Amino acid sequence: MGFQQSELLVAFSGGILTLTLNRPEQRNALTFGMYQKIMKFCQLAGTEFDDQGIKAIVICGAGDKAFAAGTDIGQFTAFETLQDGHDYEAQIEGVISSIETCRVPVIAALHGAVTGGGLVIATAAHLRLASADVKIGMPIARTLGNCLAITNLRRLVALFGEARVAHMILTAELLSADQALASGFVHDVLETRDAMLARATTLAQRLTTMAPLTIQASLDGLRRLRHATACPDDSDLIAACYTSEDFAEGVAAFLEKRKPNWRGR
Repeated sequence: MGFQQSELLVAFSGGILTLTLNRPEQRNALTFGMYQKIMKFCQLAGTEFDDQGIKAIVICGAGDKAFAAGTDIGQFTAFETLQDGHDYEAQIEGVISSIETCRVPVIAALHGAVTGGGLVIATAAHLRLASADVKIGMPIARTLGNCLAITNLRRLVALFGEARVAHMILTAELLSADQALASGFVHDVLETRDAMLARATTLAQRLTTMAPLTIQASLDGLRRLRHATACPDDSDLIAACYTSEDFAEGVAAFLEKRKPNWRGR
């Protein structure tokens, strides 16, 4: 069974739900609507309300350029107050948490650009595969001038380590497929996008044959370990960035396709 939605392609076959981010001309930049649809499916899968019997989810990107190049910057043009920043981070946390706590395994099938919100989605997934052309990073110090919520910093550090995350954010440099594989962030690298998607399907098929209670308990146990220490409050950090002149300049510069003029205020 399959059906198309304008920004998200949804297909279901053999217990595998495939969600394809479908804005290739925008490098699959995510709108709030796309985030909400992903959250809906992840909250549904494996529950008593899941009439289809979803046993695994694959998230991938359409086109040749990107898995996802972050949140659509146009979504930020309406930001006017500090509450807008807090609301955005709370909304994104709800989506990312729904992936992380999904009762069936979620596979992120990565190619091209995997940056910003796209990287956070991949980080929340339980398994990750990549094609050889993948470029992974968090270039917000070069593009927007905002900051990551501390919950997402923790997710990145858990997978990459603090030193690599610091380098990734401070330099805005992108990791290659080989670097992502060496760090353990991805489990396998395939030569082409098509080969990577085929491998993702094969892996998902394997997962559908596994004991569901073992999968659920193991995923939940790993998540509990990662969250055993509570995150400190980051409201002052969100306020410092999202209400700054630099953030407004970053959004404007991105949309106007020019370099931002950072002023540190």
